[in-house]
Amino acid sequence: MKPPVLPRLIIPRLPFYYGWVVLGCVSLAGFARQGPAVATLSIFVAPMTSDFGWSRTEISGAVSLGGVLAALVSPVIGPVLDRQGARLVLCLAVLGTGLATMSLSLVQSLAAFYVLFCFARMVWAGPYDLGLYGALNAWFVARRAAATSIATLAQTSGLVALPLIAQFAMRDGDWRAGWVAVGTTVLLVGFLPAWLLLVRRPEDVGLAVDRIAGAAATPEPRFSRNEAMRTPAFWLLSLYTVLVYPVQAGVSLHQAPHLIERGLTPIAAATVIGVFSAMSAVASFGIGFLPRRWPVRYSLLASALLLAIGSFTLTGVATVHAAYVAAGLFGLGIGGVLTLLPMAWADYFGRESYGAIRGVALSLQVLAQAVGPLLSGVLRDWSGAYTLSLEAFAGLAALAAVTALAARRPPYPQALSAR
Repeated sequence: MKPPVLPRLIIPRLPFYYGWVVLGCVSLAGFARQGPAVATLSIFVAPMTSDFGWSRTEISGAVSLGGVLAALVSPVIGPVLDRQGARLVLCLAVLGTGLATMSLSLVQSLAAFYVLFCFARMVWAGPYDLGLYGALNAWFVARRAAATSIATLAQTSGLVALPLIAQFAMRDGDWRAGWVAVGTTVLLVGFLPAWLLLVRRPEDVGLAVDRIAGAAATPEPRFSRNEAMRTPAFWLLSLYTVLVYPVQAGVSLHQAPHLIERGLTPIAAATVIGVFSAMSAVASFGIGFLPRRWPVRYSLLASALLLAIGSFTLTGVATVHAAYVAAGLFGLGIGGVLTLLPMAWADYFGRESYGAIRGVALSLQVLAQAVGPLLSGVLRDWSGAYTLSLEAFAGLAALAAVTALAARRPPYPQALSAR
């Protein structure tokens, strides 16, 4: 795909690597991604269910169905991303997310809510994820950890900002104004930089990928999708994904109503979500400073343990301060998972077929995300509280910690390492 005009004009005049411009575009798009995030939807659960009489299971089902749709489209989008690059994928993702979330302000029925939110959630879980990390991993190798941590920090900043933007827009009780504010923010922040400045990969504009000059370089892995799927590492990373993402989505969606049921005010619950998101940002940023020689699986293990502790601690919160502690621990774990897993896939299997490989794994991820909110909603409707689901999520996260230990980097395929 031919690069856009503006990058070809400015690259010869830049005193620094153009990958940092790409990182800026990805960070803005990542911030805008959080319009249909479960943390944002969490702000709308109580007022929308109150207005329409929907159950928590019904509103959770939209998150789950959107994940199923993303699982269907991700393996198709992955190879397209490898050929065409992230620009088109991300621009369409931003437009679709912004327009769909704004349109949620007009819904009058559960069916209309499902059509719009399922579409937005499908884009969030599939095209957006592939586009963001596909762009980053195409431009960064030596500084991949730092670039990924900055991009994930931008996404978690969106998780802090967009629920608060929604909450303040609906402070007079008008949840419809909240959706308008969310959609407007998505479009204003995310679209133009990606459309004007993104380039598929450095080789397309005569640049080399970032390698530290003079460093003894381990050859970059170059797995095809079929080769990757024949390694234990592929399936262990996939199993880790399947275990942690129900926890991420299930707790994130229902944390605000859970806290309100435990006696916190809606504004206090929103600030707790802000703490959760802020600590996710702290973890994401901190990972960029970890030595690259440390095995990524150890960091994945620590993240899963934090999720387990945070989920279990949330079961007994009774004060705002206790909620801050529990949400902070959980946020640290989420920040680790969101940053480390995309990095692990690229580190283990390389840039060349990242989209195709990640597209298959992403199907498992979004299906796992679909299970979490639905499980949490069903158990809450059945038992009258969120305690059972939080205990179940703590157990899943503990199993993920064990899985992380076994997920070692695969040896390079012989046929490719000889190139």
